Amino acid sequence: MSDLKKGDEVTWKSHGGTAHGHVEKKQTSTTHIKGHKVVATKDDPQFIVRSDNGGKAAHKEGALKKA
Repeated sequence: MSDLKKGDEVTWKSHGGTAHGHVEKKQTSTTHIKGHKVVATKDDPQFIVRSDNGGKAAHKEGALKKA
């Protein structure tokens, strides 16, 4: 079970480097971010993160690391 929650500071790999940001929410239904379809379910959630530079993205829990 996930221990990530809203407001947690996280890092993830991004284009050869490491990105930093905060969890905005746990997504458990399909949504769209920047024109991309994000498929998420209760059994396979994704986390909506806001990077320190203002970008928004969705990542699976395994791609995120608490900072």
